[in-house]
Amino acid sequence: MTLFITAFFIKLSGGTTLNKQTFQVLDFLKVKETVSAYALTAEGRRRIVELVPSINLKQIEAMLGEVTEAVEILKKSASVPVHGLDGVELLMTSLNKGVALRPDQLTKLAEFLDCCGKMRRYMSDKEFIGPRISSYVNTIEELPELGAEIIRCIRNGQVDDYASKELLSIRKQLSIQKERLNEKMQQMVRSNKYKLYLQESVVSQRHGRFVIPVKKEYRNKIKGAVLDTSASGSTVFIEPEEIAVYQEQHEWMVAEEEAEIHKILLFLTGLVESKEPQLRLSIETMIHYDVLFAKAKHSRHVNGRTVALNETHYIHLVEARHPLLGDKACPFTLELGRQENALVITGPNTGGKTVSIKTVGLLTLMAQSGLHVPVAEGSSLSIFQKVLVDIGDGQSIIDNLSTFSSRIVNIIEILKETNDNSLVLLDELGSGTDPREGMGLAAAILEQLYDKGATLLATTHYSEIKEFADNHSGFLNGSMEFDLETLRPTYKLIIGKGGESQAFAIALKLGIHLKIIEKAHLITYKENKEYPLEEIDTVEKREIEKQIIINRHQRREKKVESATPKLQKFIQGDNVLLTNTDEFGIVYKGPDEKGNYVVQVKGEKISINQKRMKLYIPARELYPEDYDFDIIFESKENRKKNSLLSRKHEEGIVIEHFE
Repeated sequence: MTLFITAFFIKLSGGTTLNKQTFQVLDFLKVKETVSAYALTAEGRRRIVELVPSINLKQIEAMLGEVTEAVEILKKSASVPVHGLDGVELLMTSLNKGVALRPDQLTKLAEFLDCCGKMRRYMSDKEFIGPRISSYVNTIEELPELGAEIIRCIRNGQVDDYASKELLSIRKQLSIQKERLNEKMQQMVRSNKYKLYLQESVVSQRHGRFVIPVKKEYRNKIKGAVLDTSASGSTVFIEPEEIAVYQEQHEWMVAEEEAEIHKILLFLTGLVESKEPQLRLSIETMIHYDVLFAKAKHSRHVNGRTVALNETHYIHLVEARHPLLGDKACPFTLELGRQENALVITGPNTGGKTVSIKTVGLLTLMAQSGLHVPVAEGSSLSIFQKVLVDIGDGQSIIDNLSTFSSRIVNIIEILKETNDNSLVLLDELGSGTDPREGMGLAAAILEQLYDKGATLLATTHYSEIKEFADNHSGFLNGSMEFDLETLRPTYKLIIGKGGESQAFAIALKLGIHLKIIEKAHLITYKENKEYPLEEIDTVEKREIEKQIIINRHQRREKKVESATPKLQKFIQGDNVLLTNTDEFGIVYKGPDEKGNYVVQVKGEKISINQKRMKLYIPARELYPEDYDFDIIFESKENRKKNSLLSRKHEEGIVIEHFE
């Protein structure tokens, strides 16, 4: 179901006012998610998701120019070295807090500095194709001394022995002492003095201290401290008294090692803190590069380009496409803002009216956010401070309002907010109520919005609105093309011409009786009109209609292909396809005991078995509930006789019925 906009507005940077749900309904949130997927870092993705449109012409032109240069650079080399940025910004929050950076954090920082060097080299030969963005690399400092010192001191995720002379000396002593301690313990477990008392002849450690496994019953035979017990309780782990002194000395040496490591880490942290301003500037520049090249990659994906910008409400889109529809997008061209500032689009449902106005709004938001848009060369967009949208038929559940009421509440807010810097998009304005009142209300709202200076795009199914647009200066009609031969919309936008209603032509083509169509025209337009009686059984039309049936029932036929088909039941008025002749007819009555129905085809009633019939359009979609089917199935003479007999008895009147 199409989303409905609630009338709630937010202020964005630069003074832009946008409906809170505008981004969602116009698919701008989805576009930003698509662009963010091209970013290589978490911070780059976050910045893209938080993009908001600007209203500063110079700023927008600069942003679009940057993306244009980035696209050209990607054509030469697509491997942008920004991967080392991840996690560095979080690391910077640990500085100046009296806490030393961990070895893994310092390693990450060294990788970032290396990445900065790669970026400088990457941009070194790009100044001719990207002079502006290649100059940004000059704000990145490689800081080779800092990087070299980190690499010298940190290896394999820990402080290296050669980080300082003191650490090297301590670790050598620790190694010698540990070797002696281990040798002393091995002598104990191999000696005959303790062999009887031991659970096994191995040396292990508990809480960082050497112990031997002693059988529980011999606990008092060996002097020392019990540091642990086995899960079964049959073994106690004892630190022998005669090696306790050695172990105390070892722990003192370990403490000295830790103190020296902390000293080295504090020294390195101090070096990092001394370069904090340069690091933060480098980080910000690298994030900007990540965002910039993500925009450029998206531009190449959607075949986007920059557009000319103006502040005069002039919109000229050449072969514009919705960026999320891919190959399914149907390009359209429109020009608005020279003499006319309002476009009213008519056409059949599912013909592309809503997609067209949403595309205009979405491309406007994208351009004002510094994103290339999928259009052809020569396109222009205007900068708007407000983008106000009323699209959809959603119902406000919270306020318990009807569809019409909830939309009017939204329109009221749009009328309040609209000014001469607003782009207003309205879908099926005035729907959901009495057609005459809805049409009048729609015309009045359009006129009021236009008088307030808004640039306006609206869709409608009211034919009277087309006349309103024709008769009001500043309004322009448009329509979505419909192919009567294939009975399908082409999704092509035609500017300067209102859409013609195709309901009667479509119904006639599908088999509705000519007299019904002419009567419907009289009721609708208060005038008589003779529709041409087309030969609907020509080879060409039969082939087209046959193909339509095949396409619409393709999935259903695949599912039941291997199963025994269930016989379909039909009711009076159902529009059916006769599979043996490829003709269309209307069910008159049936079935009898043999499954035969009486079907009216081209004014004649024939009997046909239900196995040779397929439902094309059910009666409930073609006729009102209380429809008098005698209009279709009875001749004019028989209807007169029925009418006469309903009033009084007349001798000699004979009414013939099909049996």
